[in-house]
Amino acid sequence: MSAAPQPPDIVRSDPEPVAKETLASTVYGQLRREILTVELPPDTKLNIRSLCERFSVGLSPVREALSRLSREHLVRQTDHRGFTVAPVSKSDLHDLTKARCALDGMALRQSIEGRQQSWEEQLLVSYHRLFRTPRFDGADAKLRSPAWEDAHRQFHAALVAGCGSRWLMNISGQLFEAAERYRHIGRIAGKSRAQGDEHRPIMEAALAYDADLAIELLNRHYQTTAELVETVLSQGPPAES
Repeated sequence: MSAAPQPPDIVRSDPEPVAKETLASTVYGQLRREILTVELPPDTKLNIRSLCERFSVGLSPVREALSRLSREHLVRQTDHRGFTVAPVSKSDLHDLTKARCALDGMALRQSIEGRQQSWEEQLLVSYHRLFRTPRFDGADAKLRSPAWEDAHRQFHAALVAGCGSRWLMNISGQLFEAAERYRHIGRIAGKSRAQGDEHRPIMEAALAYDADLAIELLNRHYQTTAELVETVLSQGPPAES
């Protein structure tokens, strides 16, 4: 009589790597938000053990989160000082603004020339969402509205979403995030632009297929923000919000 067949070995995946990745993503997401909104000001030292205590995690998730932020140039790592929040400067702001004008202008032109109905609808919907969302939480102009921040990000992404290039869209998103930190520096200092909706004319020019005008307005939009932030940087390092 032959022996009964044995059940196959059960291979259990080790949940630990998944758990570590989840913890690292949590730490990364929170630190990234705080850096972009200048809750963690530029040049702030990021002590690994202090972060471990704050997030109640081990060394590995914190190191992974800081490494990811370093790759995005939001955190700087040096041999002797460890990790610090990346600095800001007028020269970097100029370089960033120039890059945004060049790349987003090219992507916006390609989107307009593509004349895709889905892109036009996406742009229109994103603008209406931005227009209807209050910019601030309450009367305090320094208290940001997370809903407006998201709507603002989605509108600028929609402008270039019809360009047909994944690379252009990804790089545009990275430049937007880098610029957000500078914009929040201006917000914290109470610097605000003149009353009026700068986004509507950009949207209207794009939907009218006037690429030259749309790009001119978009560039002016970026440069106005840069000029406001530059006045803040001239007064010294930004303070905590």
